Amino acid sequence: MGRLILDEIEDVDARDLGEKGGVFRYGRPNRIVNDYSRDGTLRSIEDSLKRLATSHINVAFVHDVAQDFYGDEWLSVFESARKGAFRALDRLRDEGVVKAWGLGVNRVEPIELLLALEEPRPDGFLLAGRYTLLDHARALQRVMPMAAEHELAIVVGGPYSSGALVGGPNFEYAPAPPEILKKVARIKAIADRYRISMKAAGLQFALANPVVAAVIPGASRPSRIAEDRAALEEAIPAEFWRELRSEGLVSPAAPLPAAD
Repeated sequence: MGRLILDEIEDVDARDLGEKGGVFRYGRPNRIVNDYSRDGTLRSIEDSLKRLATSHINVAFVHDVAQDFYGDEWLSVFESARKGAFRALDRLRDEGVVKAWGLGVNRVEPIELLLALEEPRPDGFLLAGRYTLLDHARALQRVMPMAAEHELAIVVGGPYSSGALVGGPNFEYAPAPPEILKKVARIKAIADRYRISMKAAGLQFALANPVVAAVIPGASRPSRIAEDRAALEEAIPAEFWRELRSEGLVSPAAPLPAAD
């Protein structure tokens, strides 16, 4: 939610999509309009229902109402979404057109802000990159406890931190900084001694938090899906997690897959 795809064609290279710009470079050339208004939301849902040939949508996430897309203007964009998209989705949920809705963001602040409001009433969140083995301390301060208090669930996106955790060159859609590469190397050294894959460590860490309902690792080809499935079933001894904790590689507040 939040983006309308029009019939009009535009120059893909001219798009300004913040930190995610490169991700959408090879997308369809249809013009994309950011619209968090009530009418824009209703149109987006209506168009989606037609394309999907269905009478309802299970989950609708309002995407990218955050600093990484809108910089210093993000709070005004959030306010527009609060008055428009959020209230429209509340109504559509009450009518049964949408079964659940929430935010899909890469930053914790929009979720914190929404949960602090008396209304509207989201059902859950998609949080990308902020609850991973490499980056989770900030989420544990407020977002995860607030979601638990409201009895809401979070879907974790990007559990491999743009690929950095599993040996890729990028972190947060950009070349990984030295401190991240050093942290990856330290975790991998421990994982190798226990003969544990980094994918297994990343996925199972995220899913150990009771607030997390699911993870979206993303896959570039079918074989990656098989790898992710195998990683979920990989046995990881409690000693591995205890060593990560003792080495300061995971937060003391983070729930772990095995007993502390």
